[in-house]
Amino acid sequence: MTPTPTTTPTPPQALNISRTTATATRVLRQLAHDPRTIALLILIPCVMLLLLRYVFDGSPRTFDSIGASLLGIFPLITMFLVTSIATLRERTSGTLERLLAMPLGKGDLIAGYALAFGTLAIIQSALATGLAVWFLGLDVTGSPWLLLLVALLDALLGTALGLFVSAFAASEFQAVQFMPAVIFPQLLLCGLFTPRDDMHPVLETISDVLPMSYAVDGMNEVLRHTDMTTTFVRDTLIVAGCALLVLALGAATLRRRTA
Repeated sequence: MTPTPTTTPTPPQALNISRTTATATRVLRQLAHDPRTIALLILIPCVMLLLLRYVFDGSPRTFDSIGASLLGIFPLITMFLVTSIATLRERTSGTLERLLAMPLGKGDLIAGYALAFGTLAIIQSALATGLAVWFLGLDVTGSPWLLLLVALLDALLGTALGLFVSAFAASEFQAVQFMPAVIFPQLLLCGLFTPRDDMHPVLETISDVLPMSYAVDGMNEVLRHTDMTTTFVRDTLIVAGCALLVLALGAATLRRRTA
């Protein structure tokens, strides 16, 4: 009697559109029941820009010079915070372990989260850009649509960084603690407070490898030039490439549960 051959279950593919979409839908459905998170994602960047505009009410040129840069920085920070905490909550609650026990690859999970938070990033970036340009009077030489593009890429970068660092945190408090290590150095060295050329050569070299520097440079290109420049294209490609790289690293380092 010939023994029946045993079949080994086929591991899920690296990325599947239906599984990715299902993951994104589940995340969006969960977020819909969390109005505080929605408010943090959608409203906080707009509130910060509104506050900044009237802080410099007597010096509108100052708002013009830094408003566009912050238009990209605020979404990055908020998406980083919310994504890192939300992903960590999935792991500590055991949801992530149950999901990965199903035919769901790590790539599907990371891409699904990126798609869900990317959808919110589009809304967030559109509202913040519209508020800054059409209601707060941000003086932009180039197209506001290019500002929106950079703001969206920054928000996606924040999402990718949040997914990545969540793999190394054991609690929500630890996830927040990563912010000084991941975000603050980029904030100080991105050229927001002083031109990067005026920094110490060592700090300037470090700033050249930080993605937020290119996000700020891209925003400044839109402020100064009417047309899309080659520098702008380079900056946006670098930001997008960094986001994809960090998402890949996030998929590689994703753990089922927190020890």
